[in-house]
Amino acid sequence: MKRLSVALAVCVALLVMGCAQAQQEKTPEQKGPIPYIWGKAYHILQETTSDESGYFSLCEGLNGKMYVGTAKYNENAFLVEFDPATEKQRIVIDTNKVCGLTATGYAAQSKIHTRNFVGPSGIIYVGSKQGYRRQGDTSEYPGGYVMTYDPKTDKAECLGMPYPGQGVIDTVADEKHGIIYVVTCEEQHWVIYDMKAKTYRDTGLLLTPYATTLIDRDGCGNALTKDFQLARYDPATERITVRSIMLDGKRLTRKDASSIPIWQVTKDGRTAWLILMNDPTLIEMDLLSPGDTVTAKSHGKMTEGKGPDCRSALDISPDGRICAIIRVNNETGFGTGYLHWLCRYDPKKDKMEQLGVLAVQNPDFFDFGPGPDGKAKPWTHGYHKLPDGTLTPLHCHMALIVAHDSTIYVTILYPYTLLRIRLPKGT
Repeated sequence: MKRLSVALAVCVALLVMGCAQAQQEKTPEQKGPIPYIWGKAYHILQETTSDESGYFSLCEGLNGKMYVGTAKYNENAFLVEFDPATEKQRIVIDTNKVCGLTATGYAAQSKIHTRNFVGPSGIIYVGSKQGYRRQGDTSEYPGGYVMTYDPKTDKAECLGMPYPGQGVIDTVADEKHGIIYVVTCEEQHWVIYDMKAKTYRDTGLLLTPYATTLIDRDGCGNALTKDFQLARYDPATERITVRSIMLDGKRLTRKDASSIPIWQVTKDGRTAWLILMNDPTLIEMDLLSPGDTVTAKSHGKMTEGKGPDCRSALDISPDGRICAIIRVNNETGFGTGYLHWLCRYDPKKDKMEQLGVLAVQNPDFFDFGPGPDGKAKPWTHGYHKLPDGTLTPLHCHMALIVAHDSTIYVTILYPYTLLRIRLPKGT
């Protein structure tokens, strides 16, 4: 009887908590002509940034917690853990402490800019890079570091410097073969770390800016070269093959400096889905294409509008649909600035959707009021209100990921924010 009472009490407590959370996250009613996708905003720990910013450093750990990289220019860089259950945050990587560093200015590790990678072990792989040189600063940047964080043991580790003088823009681990693929910046060297020997080796291949590595079904690493060809590294033979990508029968080329690729690989390890930062055309690429070239197919634009901009904000949801945030100029006549659209493509139905514009359901998550001097606080210019009073991102979104439960997380700048989006059932 006592056990039954305890069980009943637990059930009631969970029900109350669930109802409270549902009430707390109830979305506002639609007012204006623009469809909204409502999200709850969380201000990333203020002490981990200098300019209220970070980049596309975002992932979900196997423990269901979110991990966000930050930028504290001229000082340090951090990895912050966000627990969706408690809505609490804490620092899990302090780059200076983990790597034993004290340098400041341009010589500091100012950013964790990598697309955080989670291995089958649950270990999270990240890297650090330089910030910007201030006037009068004569210090030299020594190079970035690869770091790991293991949520199981709550321990972080420094794996050294892959390439002197170069920051780290991407880290992807192939734990099965005991290697880590690293992309440096600013020259984009493709470097491989041997986990057993604890040594780095430059492959000699230069990649496109902000390149990232995808591991295919055969266990090979894939990356886009500076000429927008597909490079494939076979860990069994340690050989690299490079092939041109044929998009709808024509060679895929890099048009300009803003043609930055954002891509993800499907669960079966065969197909890569890709868009460019300045072109919302969704591309399907067969990584295992036979022959001398790689086959790719266009599925059209994920959204229409002038000035398209996607900042590493593309991911594949558990059901296989491709989600992306794309910013376009607001030419609706309803407000000004930009609109950040949540877009989605269903490969099974060959259906493209514009789900809505990002909107903040809890606008009081941050005090946007003026400072003591009556002027706007620094680094608080990343949001604006549309004519119906809806708070929406203005300038920059960054990363997007779709969690195991289909919750969508997006990072936004100024102030640095994690936006949690729970789509209505059936959406």
